[in-house]
Amino acid sequence: MKGGLWRQIKRVALTDVSVLVKGIDRDTLEDVERILVEADFGVSALDMVEQLEDKLRRGELKSADAVRSWLKQAIVGLLDSGQDAGDLHFGDGNGPAVFLVLGVNGVGKTTQIAKLAHRLMGQGRSVLLAAADTYRAGAQEQIGVWASRLDLPCVTGSPGGDPAAVAFDAVAAGTARRVDVVLIDTAGRLHTHGDLMEELKKITRVVGRKRDGAPHESLLVLDGTVGQNALQQGRTFAAAVPVTGLVITKLDGTAKGGAVVALHRELGIPIKFLGVGESLADLEAFDPEVFTERLLSD
Repeated sequence: MKGGLWRQIKRVALTDVSVLVKGIDRDTLEDVERILVEADFGVSALDMVEQLEDKLRRGELKSADAVRSWLKQAIVGLLDSGQDAGDLHFGDGNGPAVFLVLGVNGVGKTTQIAKLAHRLMGQGRSVLLAAADTYRAGAQEQIGVWASRLDLPCVTGSPGGDPAAVAFDAVAAGTARRVDVVLIDTAGRLHTHGDLMEELKKITRVVGRKRDGAPHESLLVLDGTVGQNALQQGRTFAAAVPVTGLVITKLDGTAKGGAVVALHRELGIPIKFLGVGESLADLEAFDPEVFTERLLSD
């Protein structure tokens, strides 16, 4: 957090080590809760403060370092999904892995697709891009620009055309070219009165008919700075299609880092990546330990 989450907690609650002996008063604990709420921890803020109060009352935390260690353990526990950092599923190897990338317009979805393609290429995998957002003006051009920069094949359709047809053609092309991964950009909204979620369901059905097990990943991109809006977006997408992982963007600072905890807790979906900057290399495989250590750094 800019200004330091842990530094703020120490400043309001642990300025004098004697408070750990005498006990932290209710007003001070409410200040700690406020700091966590402002960092977007959501309902987890209340839970953590209640647990902290209990630990202090029992005399289990006798130093600032002990409080920090407990807080880190608590946050890691909330974030741990039991998966390895950046773990992705690539199917049975009898064809390309098909990854859908979902999210509303404005969250940086197209940029995250480019970053993910760059990451996969760095692992020695071949990639094909698909511009299945046929509704947003410029969406196909954006994907095309990234495909050119990364020297990747790209399947597009006609403006306003059927996104599912583009996805189908992309999987067919990926199979013919024997690529390892087909990355499919999807619409963030429709310019008609059509139902976006129905379009996404259709794409999911179509790629599943073309390739066994597809989509092998459905990655939902969320803006980590918009709080409750991101939670609502997550619930809406997850109700329509089986979301397998979250990519949380705009976390080049950690002022709102608690949003990562809130999103994982409320949606119950593993966090796979964090977008932590603007360059192609700034897609970070999510590791709860590393993230929490950074969140609590001085």
